[in-house]
Amino acid sequence: MPIEKVIVLEDDAILRNNLENYLRRKHYDVASVATMSGAQDYLNKDNFDIIFLDVRLPDGDGTDLLKQIKSRPQRPLVVMMTGYGSVEAAVECMRNGAFDYLIKPFSNEQIEVVLRKAEEFAQLLKVNRFLSQETDDCEVELLGNSPAMQDLRAVIRKVARTQATVLIQGESGTGKELVARALYRASSRASAPFIKVNCAAIPENLIESEFFGHERGAFTGALNKREGRFELAHGGTILLDEISEISPSVQAKLLRVLQERELERVGGNRTIKVDVRVMATTNRDLDLSVEKKEFRQDLYFRLNVVPMVVPPLRERIEDVPQLAEEFMRRFARKHGVHIKGFTDAASRIMKNHTWPGNVRELQNVVERAVIMCGDSGMLEPEHLGLTVTAPAISVPAVYANAVEPAKHNHEFSTLADLEKHHIFAVLEQCKGNRTHAAKMLDVSIRTLRNKLHEYNGTAPKMDGERDSIEA
Repeated sequence: MPIEKVIVLEDDAILRNNLENYLRRKHYDVASVATMSGAQDYLNKDNFDIIFLDVRLPDGDGTDLLKQIKSRPQRPLVVMMTGYGSVEAAVECMRNGAFDYLIKPFSNEQIEVVLRKAEEFAQLLKVNRFLSQETDDCEVELLGNSPAMQDLRAVIRKVARTQATVLIQGESGTGKELVARALYRASSRASAPFIKVNCAAIPENLIESEFFGHERGAFTGALNKREGRFELAHGGTILLDEISEISPSVQAKLLRVLQERELERVGGNRTIKVDVRVMATTNRDLDLSVEKKEFRQDLYFRLNVVPMVVPPLRERIEDVPQLAEEFMRRFARKHGVHIKGFTDAASRIMKNHTWPGNVRELQNVVERAVIMCGDSGMLEPEHLGLTVTAPAISVPAVYANAVEPAKHNHEFSTLADLEKHHIFAVLEQCKGNRTHAAKMLDVSIRTLRNKLHEYNGTAPKMDGERDSIEA
């Protein structure tokens, strides 16, 4: 609720008390005064969200105070009140910065309408102020017609229409934020705020304030009350980017918000209800982070209601041409150059590259190529700046013992032997822990146990581990 602190400036004691009591019943913090000087004292001491201002006052004209308020950096919304209403007076007040205009006597229903409009307007102002500070270059839609991308878009369509919390996982540069935005645009909250928090970019001592806001004087430098990102996202969606980077103490408070949909600002004791849909992204294996006690298991379960995995670019290499063409057009416009396209040689190099940096790497490579392109307008291999290496078939080190003897005898090990050596090497890496080994091998623990039975006890015995044929 953006509107919290209210001033009622009215010289009629009965009207002032009635309005004050009504606002207190609505759980607003109300300061009630009869003079302009009294209102100015309050405004000099604290920040208020809205002021109900009478036009005719014992010590001056309310429109004079309206003009003063207009010049304040932290100015409240002003609702003018008068018993001598006219169209001309109302227009003049609006020109001077009034938010609304009420003619006495007015009903509680009229006040309710004004408050609802003021709350919506105040949140809109704060969200716009926040978004204007964001440097968001997320301009590309989810491109690609590979089976992996078609499957991902199908999941987005299914999940978007729900209110479920979504955990989006994937390597850096795969486009996790694009997936979140696609979910948001296709949801019923598409007309409400979409607020992003980059958890990895905010210092640990400030992230709680960024999430939940703070009260004036909560810490050194907190000169004014500030709404957190969850409050700004009220009614809409919040994206917790790189959620794995937040500290355990903030994880505990975040868990409460996800469970109860309520929070308290730093330095405050008032419970604030929030209605938000939560999405989170991570490039880490959160299962492993939970196992290492770096991430709370209960928070992981809360976030992982609907898990989504964005495939790396190397697993959808057929999408590279379409992505490259889109980036080429965008950067040609950005830099004001004329580009005809990629040569066949440049296209082959891009298709053969493994793209460890995923879509973000491709984006950077294409922008560099556009900048370095010659007068021909064709993007050549040398413009891409990619290292070209001949494809080679390498034998993993874990098979070295099995392969090297065979080379000398001009023979090769069987697949069964290679599989056996590989399983033993993984077991050794996991210090005999079969559960971990099964995860690394991407097989069930039952399959691993059956394989070890086949080897009839020839698996290496680890510290604290029984012989492989036992189980």
